[in-house]
Amino acid sequence: MTDELSFLRQQARTQRFTLGTPREFRVAPDGARLLFLRSESGTDRRNSLWEFDLATGTETKVVDAAELLPGEEELPPEERARRERMRESAGGVVGYAVDDEFRLAAFSLSGKLYTVDLASREVSELVDTSVVDPRPNPPGTHIAYVRDRALRVIDLATREDTVLAGEDGEDIAWGLAEFIAAEELGRARGYWWSPDGQSLLVERTDRTGVPRWTISDPAHPESGANTVAYPAAGTTNVDVSLSFFGLDGTRVDVERGDWEYLVAVHWTAAGPPLLAVQPRDQRELAIYAVDPADGSTKLLHTETDPHWVEIVPGVPAWTADGRLVHVSAADGSYRLVIDGDPVTGPGLQVRSVLHVGAEVLFSASAEDPTQIHVYRTGPDGVTRLSGTDGVHVGAGTAEITVLSSWSLRRSGPEVSVLRDGRPLANVESYPVDPGLEPDPEWLTVGERGLRAALLLPTGYRPEDGKLPVLLDPYGGPHAQRVLQSRNAFLTSQWLADQGFAVLVADGRGTPGRGPAWEKEIVRELAEVTLTDQVDALPAVAADHPELDLSRVAIRGWSYGGYLSALAVLRRPDVFHAAVAGAPVTDWSLYDTHYTERYLGVPDEEPESYERNSLIASAPELRRALLIVHGLADDNVFVAHALRLSSALLAAGRPHVFLPLVGATHMTPQAEEVAENLMKVQVDWINRELEAAAR
Repeated sequence: MTDELSFLRQQARTQRFTLGTPREFRVAPDGARLLFLRSESGTDRRNSLWEFDLATGTETKVVDAAELLPGEEELPPEERARRERMRESAGGVVGYAVDDEFRLAAFSLSGKLYTVDLASREVSELVDTSVVDPRPNPPGTHIAYVRDRALRVIDLATREDTVLAGEDGEDIAWGLAEFIAAEELGRARGYWWSPDGQSLLVERTDRTGVPRWTISDPAHPESGANTVAYPAAGTTNVDVSLSFFGLDGTRVDVERGDWEYLVAVHWTAAGPPLLAVQPRDQRELAIYAVDPADGSTKLLHTETDPHWVEIVPGVPAWTADGRLVHVSAADGSYRLVIDGDPVTGPGLQVRSVLHVGAEVLFSASAEDPTQIHVYRTGPDGVTRLSGTDGVHVGAGTAEITVLSSWSLRRSGPEVSVLRDGRPLANVESYPVDPGLEPDPEWLTVGERGLRAALLLPTGYRPEDGKLPVLLDPYGGPHAQRVLQSRNAFLTSQWLADQGFAVLVADGRGTPGRGPAWEKEIVRELAEVTLTDQVDALPAVAADHPELDLSRVAIRGWSYGGYLSALAVLRRPDVFHAAVAGAPVTDWSLYDTHYTERYLGVPDEEPESYERNSLIASAPELRRALLIVHGLADDNVFVAHALRLSSALLAAGRPHVFLPLVGATHMTPQAEEVAENLMKVQVDWINRELEAAAR
């Protein structure tokens, strides 16, 4: 048991063995150096800013987070919210921005605004409280940042700090991405500098009409409640608009079209500002060019789909010579399009656009969705830059590319720098060795060719007897579990080593297999995603007699929690116990953009919400169910778990509810809580499966 405890504690202490790995790479315009963030070790939560000289391979610490802040951070509420949306649990310098010439970097630390001269390494503190998202303008003469929901600008020559936009009341914010943008659209920014650094395009958000939901801490009744604006399905969204503000005090409002969601903004010297927007039903994505002089817009391109248009990160954008880059669904694939011409062929699923300059750097999956590779465009067409099997995360540019390569061969990433596709240097990475070597068996099962992985206890032999089965899925849109990365299976292997055959399967709706695969879940989240988990189980067991189908459990978090509860509610003939972590139980309580994409608007399609609700199925529970939920969750509110528990109690259905005090949607980071939460789950599953087998 000592080794098991060590793994669980280390997993929490190292933030799932990601601390000590470099990230957030920026390449200097001359290609001679790059900047990145990294903590000192695999157990240090504080990231510092580093510089890497590509000619000598020398690393230099530019900003020492521990020196600047030896104690704990104190974050403004807006910054805490940004980090929750970004699933950021590290500390120190977690983000930074630079001017065009790499002379100056700006960052916040514990709510304070700092700059660092990248030549002299001199660090200056400019603002001492409540700073969010500081960014220098391209020439490096001014710094913009958000404080108290207002956008402010500092003139670095005079140190004059002025409000550029804001101070309009509690419900109005300037320069901050709203909840839907940060949680669902992948947009964490709310303002953008002009290429000449003399003006900004600024988002204004008005949450006046958005429902107010309350998060309280029952464990500390003396503490005040936190009220947040949450746009649940069918309710009012934050009202979003845009304006140009000049440093000279001028203001130009952007023409507002018939759109609900501001998806993306792009502004470089290669062309006018670009906006990508969607209407409420998401069946269209329109790309506009904006005239900063009068705020007028010109439609450049429209994508349509009878269900929804998928959002691909990194587009739209201009190439350096002014060609429009976007991603279009065609011929069964997400294809990269430049100046109206598809440059990737059918069968290559573009996942994200990483950088657009003279050429385009992007990530994609080919025939095997369990792998993600990095590609670049060029005069001779598209070239794959990542050479080995695995999951490759790209950064930098098409000319100077940083590859963080996660594979089954090692724990943590191997970080390499390429110049024009050829190896140039390696960046050190210091993750803790988890002491586990997952050994997944890769499977393609069933008539739909579901990708799955089976993990057995380390050293298992057939003569050891049959194993209870534990499904460990996510199973929903926008996330994969079956990826060729050792770190993706650490928890699953640990669970297998507790005496389970652990099955992980990606069904319809998960990314990497094209638009048609993703859209088979329209209006049928419950039926389709559960069917694929059910179908995978006997298909795998047919070739693996060691699986004991009389003892089957399932566990998951978020959508995986929904799927786990759904399994015991709808298919008690297959599943005997479930752990549902932070499950969505009533889709009318989840946010607009995500929920309406798949189920429509509640008032217009109430039967869709009823059909996919766990609450409606509560009287059918015949199996063991453990519900786990954080009381401070502001994404999937604890109301979901409470309403399911209440419905189960009203129907006389026994179950267990475990509230996590102070926990948000991210799983608990305290070592003892994380360790004991996993032990409680395993002990409970074992106990319930033994009872079911009697």
